[in-house]
Amino acid sequence: MSNYDVIIIGNGASGVFASYEFTKLKSKLNVLVIDKGNVITERLCPIKTGKVEKCIGCVPCNIMNGYGGAGTLSDGKYNITTNFGGEMHKYVGRDRALELMEYVDSVLCSFDSHESKLYQTSNSNLKTLALKNDLHLLDAKVRHFGTDRNVKILEKIYTYTKDNIDMLFKTLAVDIDFKDDEYIVRTNKGKEYSCKKLVLASGRSGSKWISQICKKLKIDLYSNQVDIGVRVELPAEVFKHITDAVYESKIVYQTKGYNDLVRTFCMNPYGQVVAENTNGIITVNGHAYSDPKLQSENTNFALLVSNKFTEPFKDSNEYGESIARLSNMLGGGVLLQRFGDLVKGRRSDKRRMDKCFTVPTLKATAGDLSLVIPKRQLDSIIEMIYALDKIAPGTANDDTLLYGVEVKFYNSKVETDNNFETAKKGLFVVGDGGGATHSLSQASACGVYVARYLNDLLS
Repeated sequence: MSNYDVIIIGNGASGVFASYEFTKLKSKLNVLVIDKGNVITERLCPIKTGKVEKCIGCVPCNIMNGYGGAGTLSDGKYNITTNFGGEMHKYVGRDRALELMEYVDSVLCSFDSHESKLYQTSNSNLKTLALKNDLHLLDAKVRHFGTDRNVKILEKIYTYTKDNIDMLFKTLAVDIDFKDDEYIVRTNKGKEYSCKKLVLASGRSGSKWISQICKKLKIDLYSNQVDIGVRVELPAEVFKHITDAVYESKIVYQTKGYNDLVRTFCMNPYGQVVAENTNGIITVNGHAYSDPKLQSENTNFALLVSNKFTEPFKDSNEYGESIARLSNMLGGGVLLQRFGDLVKGRRSDKRRMDKCFTVPTLKATAGDLSLVIPKRQLDSIIEMIYALDKIAPGTANDDTLLYGVEVKFYNSKVETDNNFETAKKGLFVVGDGGGATHSLSQASACGVYVARYLNDLLS
C-alpha cells in the first residue's frame, strides 16, 4: 500500500488549483490526485475529431472527465462573483471568497499567452433595460478565455505541477475505508492508497459516488436542487448588443404562470452546442472559442428552471436523470426543435429543419420537446423566451433552436465546517461535488483554500 499525507479524488477545477497551490507553496507534503479521466493532452472527443457525428457514450466521457474536469473543454468562462455560482461565501466570508476568486483569475492570466478582457455587468446599461422589462441582471465580473485558450492554460498548469504532485489518470476510486486514523482508497485497478487527509473533489459527475461514501461514513447530506431546461441557439446578431457589453449575462425572470425562477446560464457568443455524457446519460451544453477561425455565426445559452423538492421525495438528481433518459430514448441522444414548431404544438422534422434559417452547430434528432420536458418547466421556458425577446428582439423567432435536455446536477449538499471538513475528521469535500460551489471560479478558489489550510495544518 502506498502512503500519502493528502489524497485528492478528482482532478477538476478544485483538484487542479489545490495541486497548483501545493506546488507554489513548495509544500513538503506527499500529495496524490486520482482521476477517472485522461490527462489533458488525451482529452479528445470523437465528435470534435470528426470520427463520429453523434455522442457514442465514451467511458469516461472526455468532455466531462479528466484533467481540469468538465470545465476544461467548456468555454473557459470564469465568473468572479458571490451572486451566483455557489455559496462559498457562506463558509469563508464574502470578502475572502472574492479575494480567492481574484487570485484564481490572476493565476490563469499568468499562464495565458494573450491578454483577455475582463467584462463587468455593473457598468452596463443592460441592467436598466432588463429591469424595465421585469428581468433581473445579476452583477459579476467575467473573464473569458475560450475553450482553445483554456485548454492551453491548463496544459501549462499541469506541466508546472506534475513533477511535484503524483497524479493517477484512467483510475477510478471505487471505495473508501477509515481505519487507525487513516483513510484507505481502493481503486478499480486493485490497488490501495492510504492518507492522513482525504479531499473529495470529484465534481458534479461524481455526485452519486460522493453521496454513497458520505452515507457509508455517516456524514450528513442535505437535498439540493436540480436545474432542468434547454439550450437555446440563435443568430449571434440577436444578442450582440448584450454579449459585446457584458459577454456573460446572468438574467433571472420570475414567471407569471407559476412564480418559477428561470435563468440564463453559460452564454456562448459565436459558440457551438455540444453533447455531454454524465453517468451514461446524454445531455447538452455549450462551448465558445477565442480564435475567430473556430467561431460559428450563432450564440447559444441555457434556459434553466430550478427544482427543489420537499418530503417525501429527496433524490432531485434522479428526477433530472429520468427526464434526460426520456430525451435519449426518443431521440437517441439530444433532441432539437424550432421554437416556432414548439409553440404551434408540432414536432420539428427533417423537412422543417432543412428550411430553417438558423443552422444548428450540433447534429441532433429533430423532434418534440413537449413529449420530454414537463409542462410546468416548458411553459416557464416559453414565457422566458418571450420576456427575453423584449430586450433582444429576435429571441422568439420561429427559427430559434431549442436543444433538450440540459440538466445541471448538484450533489446533495455535504455538511462541513468553514474549512470544508466533514464531521469525519480528516475528510474534506470541496468544489461542485460537495454542493457548495457551482462554478469554475468558486470551485477553483475552494481548491486553493483547502490546499493552504492543509499545508499549514500538516507542515
